[in-house]
Amino acid sequence: MNHLSPEVLLSLANVSHTYQDKSTFSQLSFSLRKGQIGCLLGPSGCGKTTALRCLAGFESVSSGEIHLNGKLVSSADFHLPAEQRHIGMVFQDYALFPHLNVEKNVAFGLHRLERHARQKRVDELLEVVGLQGFKQAYPHELSGGQQQRVALARALAPRPDLLLLDEPFSNLDVALRERLGLEVRDILKQQNATAILVTHDQHEAFAIADEIGILHQGKIQQWDSAYQIYHEPLNRFVADFVGEGVLIPGKVLAHNQIEIELGVVAGNMPVDCCLGCTVDVLLRPDDVVHDDLSALQAKVMAKAFRGADFLYTLELASGQHILSLVPSHHNHAIGEKIGIKLEIDHVIAFHNKPLAL
Repeated sequence: MNHLSPEVLLSLANVSHTYQDKSTFSQLSFSLRKGQIGCLLGPSGCGKTTALRCLAGFESVSSGEIHLNGKLVSSADFHLPAEQRHIGMVFQDYALFPHLNVEKNVAFGLHRLERHARQKRVDELLEVVGLQGFKQAYPHELSGGQQQRVALARALAPRPDLLLLDEPFSNLDVALRERLGLEVRDILKQQNATAILVTHDQHEAFAIADEIGILHQGKIQQWDSAYQIYHEPLNRFVADFVGEGVLIPGKVLAHNQIEIELGVVAGNMPVDCCLGCTVDVLLRPDDVVHDDLSALQAKVMAKAFRGADFLYTLELASGQHILSLVPSHHNHAIGEKIGIKLEIDHVIAFHNKPLAL
C-alpha cells in the first residue's frame, strides 16, 4: 500500500526516537487506513507508549516521518504541535475533570460549536456509550467502566482525525476489561474512527484491533492481523509472546516433513533448512487433542480450570512438556496418564541453532 495514498490516514516511515542518546524505538513503519483500528502490543519498556506520544505530538522524533491525512506532522526537522494535529486521546487514568459533570466533560472540546450543535453532539455520544441517564453525574459517582466510557465520548466528540488509547483498560478488572474492549470496538466502528491502541494485554489487542504490531526491544517484530500473528508468527519472540504454546525439537525428514516426539508433521520449513537439520516446532494447546484410544500417552503435570476447558500441562516420555486444551468433563488427576494425539493443520517451525560455546 502506498503510505501516502488517499485512503491512508496515518503513515509512519522509518520513525526512530532517542532519549538522552539512548534509542527508545527505531525504524517504526506502518500505516492505517481511515476507519481502521491499529494496536501496538508489547511488554513493558518496549517503547510503545513513547511511540504513542510521538504520534500525539508530545514527543519529537529523531528520524523518519509521520504523516497524518497526507500531511507531514513529524520528522527530524519538523514538529507540528500537538494542539494542531486534531488528534484525540484516551488516557490510562481517564483524566476526567472532577469538577465537571458528565455532560460538561463530553462537551469540553466542543466550545467552537454553537450551543444547539454542541448539545446535539453530546447527546448523540452519550447515547452511543450508554450513559444517557448520567448527564448530571460527576466522575467520582461513576464506576471505572462508566468513567472510561465518558473519557471515550469526550475524545470522540470533536471528531478527531485519529484517536489514541493508552492502556485504557488497565485500571479495570479482567471481566469488565474484556466486555468493555468489545464495546469500545463497536463504538469506534460505529463512529468510523481511526484509532491506535497501546497495550501489553494480547486479549485486548485481539478483541479491538484490525491490525497489530508486536513491539519488542524498540522494533516492530510483526505487523499483521491477530489471526496471522497467532497462526503464522514470524519469529520466536512473536510465537512465545502471543497465545500459549511450546516449542519442541524436531528433525527435518524431507522438504515439508518434520519428525517430532509425537509423530511426523507436514508443513513449511524455515528458509535455508536442509534435510536432517534440527528445528523447533510450535505446538499450541489446541494442536494436542485428548484421545482415550490413543497409544501415545502423556502424564498430567498441572491443570488450570477454565470453565468449558482444562488447560493441561503434559509430560511426554522424554520429559518434554506440552500443553493441551481439553473439555472440562475430562477431569484427570495430577500424575495420571492420558491418551493424546496431534491434530495440527498448520506447522510453524524455527531453526534450532545451538548456542555458541
